[in-house]
Amino acid sequence: MSVLAGWRTRLRRFHDTVAGWIALTTLLAMLTSLALNGAFSLLAGVWARPPILETGLMEKVATIGRIINAAPAPQRASVASAAADKTFNVLWLLRHEDAYLPDTNEPGFSNGQQMLRKLLEMPDATIEAYEPDDWGDRHVERPYVLMLQLTDGSWLQFSVPTRKWGLDPFKRNLIVVILALLSTLLVVLIATRHLASPLERFAEGARRFGKDFRAPPIAVVGPHEIRQAILAFNAMQAQIQHFLNDRTQMLAAISHDLRAPLTRMRLRGEFIEEVEQQTKLFRDVDEMQAMVNSALDFFRDDARLEPPTAFDLAELLLTVVDDFKDAGVDVAFVGASRFVYTGRPVGIKRALANLIDNAVKYGYDARVELTTRAHWVEILVQDRGPGIAIDLHEQVFAPFYRIEGSRNKNTGGVGLGLSAARATVLEHGGLLTLRNRRSGGLEVKVSLPLD
Repeated sequence: MSVLAGWRTRLRRFHDTVAGWIALTTLLAMLTSLALNGAFSLLAGVWARPPILETGLMEKVATIGRIINAAPAPQRASVASAAADKTFNVLWLLRHEDAYLPDTNEPGFSNGQQMLRKLLEMPDATIEAYEPDDWGDRHVERPYVLMLQLTDGSWLQFSVPTRKWGLDPFKRNLIVVILALLSTLLVVLIATRHLASPLERFAEGARRFGKDFRAPPIAVVGPHEIRQAILAFNAMQAQIQHFLNDRTQMLAAISHDLRAPLTRMRLRGEFIEEVEQQTKLFRDVDEMQAMVNSALDFFRDDARLEPPTAFDLAELLLTVVDDFKDAGVDVAFVGASRFVYTGRPVGIKRALANLIDNAVKYGYDARVELTTRAHWVEILVQDRGPGIAIDLHEQVFAPFYRIEGSRNKNTGGVGLGLSAARATVLEHGGLLTLRNRRSGGLEVKVSLPLD
C-alpha cells in the first residue's frame, strides 16, 4: 500500500512540473488527433456507405419485384434490363450461383427482410442482402446487392454501386492532416497558456518590483518549477525591502549624527580671531556639509519611493528647459510637444536636470532632443564643451568621482550627479551612455523602454 501511495505522490509531482505538462500536452495532442480522425472517418464512412435500408433500394425492389414476378418468364430479362439505370442495376437469374456472391450474408437484416416482404406482399420470400464490406479486399467493385427469390424459384439481383466520397484521395488526406494539425494546435494552445500565464505574471511582478521596491509579492501559482522560482524571488524581494528600510533608518541616524558636530565646528569657528583661518575653516565645513547632504540624498533618494505613473515626458523636458531659460541659460529643445510615458516623473526630472546642468557647466550651446523608436524613447543631451576621454566614460559614473581639475568653486558638486542619473535610468530598465561628438562636445543618451 505504501508503494502505491509513493507512486501516486510521484505521479502528482510529475504532473505538476513543466516536464509533466510537456509530456501531458504531447499525449493529449495525440489522443485528440486520433479521436477527431476516428470521428471523421466514422461519419464520413456512414455518409459514403450508408446502411442498405437508407439507400432507397427497398421501394424500388418492391415495385420492380412485383412487376417482374408477374411477367412471363421469357420477358423477365428484358423487363429487368429496362428497369436498370446508371445508379441502379437489375438482373434476372435462373440460378443463385450465377450471381457469384460472397459467402457472408449480412447479419441484422431481419428488419429489412420483413419490410421488403410486406412491400412485395410475399411473406415467405427468400431475401439476401450484401454490403460493400462483405466482398473482401479481392474485389475491385463492392456494391450493395439484394437477392430476391421469385415464386418460380428464379432470382432477381438488385445492386447499387458503392458510394464514394465527393473528394478525391488527395483532398481527403488533406482534410485528415488539417484535422490533426488543428487538434494538436488546440491542445498545445491550452497547455502553453497554462504555462505562459504564470511566467507572464512572474515577469510582470519582476518588472513592477524593478520600478517600485514596495510592490507586493508575486502570487505563487503555476507548475512546481515556476512556483519555486516565484518563492525564491519573493524571498529576495522581502530581503531587499528589509535592507532598504534598514538603510533608510541608518541614513537618518547618520544625517543627524554628522550635522551636529559640523554645526559645533562652525560655532567654534566664530571664536577664531584670524580671518583667513576662519574663512578656510568655514569653507571646509560648508564643503563637508554639502558632501554629507549630497551623499545622504543620493543614498536615500526619496524619488525612488515615488510610484510609477503616466505623465507627459515631452512636457516635463520642456519644463526643465524653461527652468534653465528662466535662470538666464539658453537651452535648445527639439522633439515632439507631447509624449506619454509611464515612470517616476520626479526621479526622471531630477536625472535630466543633472545632465542638462552638467552640459551647461562644462560646455556651452546645450541642446536637448527627444526622439521615439519602436520600443524605446531616447533623450539626447548635447553640448560643445571639451568632452570626456573615452577611457573615462564608465569611470565618471562612479560615486564621488570627479575628473581631475573639475572640482572648483565655480562648478561645485561632489561627483554624484551622473551616478544618480544613471541609477534612475537603470531603475526604469533603460540605459545611459556617453559619446564624444565628432563636431566637438559630449552627447549623453538616455534610452528608456516603452514596454
